[in-house]
Amino acid sequence: MQDAAAAGHGPQPVQHPQTGEFVTIFVNNAPVTIHRGHQTVAQIKTAAGVPLAYDLEQVVNGKLVPLADDGAVTLKGDEKFISHPKDNAAS
Repeated sequence: MQDAAAAGHGPQPVQHPQTGEFVTIFVNNAPVTIHRGHQTVAQIKTAAGVPLAYDLEQVVNGKLVPLADDGAVTLKGDEKFISHPKDNAAS
């Protein structure tokens, strides 16, 4: 039988920043090794093999936070991102 934390319920272990020059992040659930610290959205897309024309969103506390194409993120390791084609819906 799994305990509650292992099953994804209850308190989760505290995440500590990874050490070293490079960290692992996850883009579309795939691990990506990238330089730690301030990285542009374009650098993250390039490292993950995501087309620059796609949108990139960061998963923060279980919610998707859209990232601007000209934005940046400070990476400490274990951050999660989702990419997808841009929504071209007309309003």
